[in-house]
Amino acid sequence: MDEQAGARVVISGKVQGVFFRVETQRAARQFNITGWVRNRSDGTVEALLEGTREDVGSLISWCHKGAPRSRVDRVDVEWKPHTGKFVRFDITQ
Repeated sequence: MDEQAGARVVISGKVQGVFFRVETQRAARQFNITGWVRNRSDGTVEALLEGTREDVGSLISWCHKGAPRSRVDRVDVEWKPHTGKFVRFDITQ
C-alpha cells in the first residue's frame, strides 16, 4: 500500500480572484486528494491535502504552476501526518 501523507500548503502571489481555489479543487480530484482550500485575509491561499505521498506531492507541484490566470511567487509546505478525516476536497470560506 502507498504511504499516506498530509501537507499544509500556503501559496503566495496573485492567487485570489483568479479561480485558484476552484482549479485547486479540480486538480485535487484528479490526484485523488482529500482536504480543503481557502483564501486567507493576507492574500494567500491555504490548503490542507491528504492522500498518498506521491499524489500529495503531485498536487504540491501543481500548486507551483497554479491556475491559468494566477501568478505563484512562493509555495510553503509543511508535511503533516495523514488523519483520514476528510472524504472529499472542499473549498471553504
